[in-house]
Amino acid sequence: MPDDQRLRIVVTGLGGICSLGNTAPDIWAAMAAGRCGIAPLSAAADGIRAHVAGEIAGFDEGAIDQQRLVTMALYSKLAVVAAGEALGSARLDQAARERARIGAVMGVAVWGADTVDACYRDVLVEGKKRPHILSVPRAMPSAPSGQISMNFGLRGPVFGVTSACASSNHAICAAADQLRLGRADIMLAGGAETPVTWGMFKVWETLRVLAREACRPFSADRDGLVLADGAGVVVLERLDHALARNAPILAELAGYGISADAGDLLSPNVEGPASAMRHCLADSSLSPEEIDYINAHGTGTKANDKTETQAIRKVFGAHAASLSVSSTKSMHGHALGASGALEMIAC
Repeated sequence: MPDDQRLRIVVTGLGGICSLGNTAPDIWAAMAAGRCGIAPLSAAADGIRAHVAGEIAGFDEGAIDQQRLVTMALYSKLAVVAAGEALGSARLDQAARERARIGAVMGVAVWGADTVDACYRDVLVEGKKRPHILSVPRAMPSAPSGQISMNFGLRGPVFGVTSACASSNHAICAAADQLRLGRADIMLAGGAETPVTWGMFKVWETLRVLAREACRPFSADRDGLVLADGAGVVVLERLDHALARNAPILAELAGYGISADAGDLLSPNVEGPASAMRHCLADSSLSPEEIDYINAHGTGTKANDKTETQAIRKVFGAHAASLSVSSTKSMHGHALGASGALEMIAC
């Protein structure tokens, strides 16, 4: 589409919580300082070989309506807190929310893992006849977006997106689509995940990709990823809408690309991510030479880092040597479906 006809989408608010901090500014300050939020597990767990994780310290549930807390798994609580911060930074008070058509799309790679663990513990360990009555609505992947909607009275398009570690990236793309289709004026988008649980550690151990002591993307001595809890939310709106309400404009979402490699279930190939980057450049009408920085997936596994490096070189050619490339997972860990949203804060 010609630039003069393209509906421009801007970022007007950010919210986040992870092992680096409980607000987006705190997370960014830690990233800029190169601080690491990955640390030894706070509680020993029988049968778990992993010793480190990206855990959240000092999480305050006080900002959430007390009657709603009982209906929420931890990842929904994190999502609601991050969404509240994002709404505040976008200067969207209660009156503004009531006037606007606002929706929410949240990415989740798995489910409310703490709730699922609790179900098995209740029945198999503690001998209860049944798990908690609200286990299903707590654990379902659409819960974070639904809880954001209910907590803040958002009545626009509200749904969840699940596509493994790309979930929050796809949620941001889907939210922008809702704006471009005219279905909403403002969209909250991002992701939430809480894989630091016994069950999640056990299933990830079977893949043999968990690091022993640290996450070192693109380093010669990398040996795997580190699981982490977190949530990130971005406020997106049309440029004309943001200007009309004098909103703080933090960035522009110039374009996005989505693809699949249709290959192996576990082993990545080069063409999948390369195609996504090409589509993103085309959608944003940017040339490879106009890009300065790439926030890479950079999990710290040998398979991903090698493939991703090859994909970047395939798309950017000689310019790849001039690019700055990094992965903030070395600091906040791999938050699965929330990773892209936390990395949006870095960008």
